[in-house]
Amino acid sequence: MKSILGIKVGMTQLFGENGAAIPVTIIQAGPCYVTQVKTVESDGYNAVQVGFHETKPMRVNKPQRGHLGQLKPNKKHPTRKQGADIPPVRYFREFRTRTAEEYSVGQQLTVEQFVPGDKVDVTGKTKGRGFAGVVKRYGFGGGPKTHGQSDRWRAPGSIGATSGNARVFKGKRMPGRYGGDRHTVQNLEVVRIDSEKNLIAVKGAVPGVKGGLVIVRDAVKG
Repeated sequence: MKSILGIKVGMTQLFGENGAAIPVTIIQAGPCYVTQVKTVESDGYNAVQVGFHETKPMRVNKPQRGHLGQLKPNKKHPTRKQGADIPPVRYFREFRTRTAEEYSVGQQLTVEQFVPGDKVDVTGKTKGRGFAGVVKRYGFGGGPKTHGQSDRWRAPGSIGATSGNARVFKGKRMPGRYGGDRHTVQNLEVVRIDSEKNLIAVKGAVPGVKGGLVIVRDAVKG
């Protein structure tokens, strides 16, 4: 399964061969480094852990540095792993795969694994909008602006059930915190790949703010 981590750069438009404007989101994806390979024998399932976004060594704690193989063995810790040659990275994510044996620690994953026309799912954290009412949060129509109403235009209206139930059911759509949730947009088309700048352009919008972390992988329903 093709997967990669990236940073959302922003939206723009590209032009197709017929001159039509295509709205796209630019993602700076990779290079990612395979930091751990999990198999059924060692962990009970097959998966690949990858690291992304190189950073300063001072921003990586000691357990993470040991996990990346950057600490030298000594008398107290003679079994520390070495040889991965992985730079300090900020993000770690894990992907399930049936072919974990095809990966090795230290291997690089780039945008070249995708080609224009591929269908991908993009996961990110949506923008946080704070406390919002039902009109903004769920798209309620609000009440009428006539017949004596002066301050109920954006109100949810009646929320109770009949006298037989005499309560408000759980899960009722009410005002509350909106946004800041993990969200996946499915079946986005890869429009263009720039392997030199590690950029991937997908048709449509993806969740998150500019500079936010996103996960790009093969579409499960493509």
